[in-house]
Order: sequence, then C-alpha cells, then structure tokens
Amino acid sequence: MEKPIYLKDSEDVRLFNELRKKVNQRVENISENRDIYIQIKAVLLPLIYIGLYILAVLNAEKHWIYILSFVLMGISLVLIYLNLIHEAAHNNIYKSKRLNGLVLHIFDFIGANSYIWKKRHIASHHAYPNVDGWDTDIEQSGLLLIVPWIKAKGVQKYQDKFFFLVYPLYLFNWMFIRDFRDFFDKERVILKTQGKIPTIEKVKMISYKLFYFFYQIVVPVMFFKVSIGLALGAWFLQVISASIFALFVLLPLHPLPDNAFPKLNKEKGLPFSWLRHQFEVTNDLKENNWLVRNVLGNFNFHVAHHLFPNYSYMYYNEITEEIEEFAREHDLAYKRFPLITALSKHRDLLKQNANNAYYILEE
Repeated sequence: MEKPIYLKDSEDVRLFNELRKKVNQRVENISENRDIYIQIKAVLLPLIYIGLYILAVLNAEKHWIYILSFVLMGISLVLIYLNLIHEAAHNNIYKSKRLNGLVLHIFDFIGANSYIWKKRHIASHHAYPNVDGWDTDIEQSGLLLIVPWIKAKGVQKYQDKFFFLVYPLYLFNWMFIRDFRDFFDKERVILKTQGKIPTIEKVKMISYKLFYFFYQIVVPVMFFKVSIGLALGAWFLQVISASIFALFVLLPLHPLPDNAFPKLNKEKGLPFSWLRHQFEVTNDLKENNWLVRNVLGNFNFHVAHHLFPNYSYMYYNEITEEIEEFAREHDLAYKRFPLITALSKHRDLLKQNANNAYYILEE
C-alpha cells in the first residue's frame, strides 16, 4: 500500500540536522549513564506488580486488602508501560536488542500484546502521528470522534457529554477488542500497512491472553478460595484504575484542538515536512518535577520523544531545553500547556467535533 509522503523541504532538513547536532552534543556532555536508573526499574517495577499480586492472594480473606492490591496493580501496570515497555520498544533500556525484547515481553503478561503494540507504536504512530488512517492512536472507534475534519455521526454528536463513561473502559477495549481486531480485521490500519501477521504471533497472543485471565481470575478462585464476585470485581477495578491513569497521561499530548490533524492530498502527500509535522501534531506539558521525571517516565516532554526517540526519557529535560530554544529561533510551532489545561483542551476537541465546528468551517 502506498504510504503518505512528507513534504520535501531542504531547509527543514538542514534545520533538523542543526538541531540534532545541538542535542547530540548536549547529551554527550552528560557524564553519567542515566539509563542505569531505567535498568533498575526493569527489575523493580515487575517485582512490585508480582508482590502486589502475592499480597492480594495471601490476604484473600481480607477483602479490602485484596481489592486495594489489585487497584495498585493497575497503577503499577501503567508505570511499567511508561517506564519500561515504551522505552524497550525503542531499544532505549539496554544496548542489547535481545534484552530490550525481553523487557517488552512483560507487556504480554499484564494483558496487552507486545508484538502488535510495537507495530502500532513504531510503524504507525511514530511514522504518521495524528494522520487519519495511518496513526492507530487516533483510529476511530465508532463511539468517539477524534479527527476534527470527519463529520460526526450518531452518538458521536453527544460525545462531549458521555466520554467520561467510555474512557474508563479504555484498557478493556485494548486488551480484549483492539488487540484481536488488529490481528484479524483486514480493514484495520495495522493489517493494511504491515502486511500478513505470522501465525505463531496469533497463537502467542491468544495463549498470553488466556494465561493472563488464568492468574488474574482462575488462580485466586481455585487455589485461594476467593469468590468469583470478588475476583471479577477486583480485576475490574484494576483495569478501570489503570485506564483512567493511562489516559490521564496519554490524552494531553496529541488529541488537542491546538494540534494539527494533517489531511493527505490526492497524491498521498502531507502538508508539512517531517520536522514541522512533529511540532504541529505534538505538545509538551509544563509540569516538570521529580515525580514526572522519575516515576511517570517524563511523559511531559513528548516533542523530544518524537524528534529523538533514540534517547531514553532520562535525557528529555536537557533535550527539551535545546528544542524550545531552537523553536523560538526558527519559528517552529512548539506548544506547552499545564496538564489540567491540556485535559480541558481535549474535552474542547470532543465538543468541537461533536458539533462539527471544524467541518462547517471547512465547508
């Protein structure tokens, strides 16, 4: 399938090479190997997840401990994603691709699928962020309309009033609908762009899903005398808490009315060069503290990640300083909002799309 083509601009190529040189020099002047902290987390965070599970099943008679442990497992699941899975997909934790691959496989044990997610993230989202039909992160679900220039239909016209009921189900959809559709639905972006998926990966996906359900639900019920109601309820709360936490981190970075959703022309051409595209479709957050940097994987510096995904998030603070200064000098569309403002802007996008404001303006 013919893929989108970024606007060719030799001046923007020169600008990016200049920025890359500045960033590389800045990082090279950092003497310590900060990736060691992520390597420590690669051991610590999975142990926390396992420890919470053991705490839950060994205290099954104390329902509040069981439920709280499962909710905290949901929080730790998101921390594993932010700190480990995301970096392993870009080979940023270890120099060895094999070791990064082992870390990536943690995703298979906590409900998702590492194979298809890496395909989505690298070959789809990073390749064409915010491009409808090519970025799986904005692939339309039917209930919610993210892309502004598509006309709202049916319940989408009321999405700004019910989205808070849908978003807590985000990871349920990811684990039990989206993964399967991306493996088997030929109309999905992944199968259209990546070609045939090996049969062994389909077998592994189903096997891991069954194992996930086995240790989450069956083991507590069969071996620790947990009632089916408690087992299902605690697991349900785990996934809901993880969904809300995950979207709290992910929603403020791309789907905002301030960011572009570039349309392809008839020749599959995009309106921006690769460099300007990253600035136009991505924003940063103003929050920058110890918690964000060391616990939440520096998700606040997302422009740095899209421009320089080969560096781990441990270097994004310095990289973003270079990007921000460079953007001011060369009139690049760098954007940075407080977290609450960005979340509010996302709701504004949903409301705008529901009312077809962008569509009417286009007309």
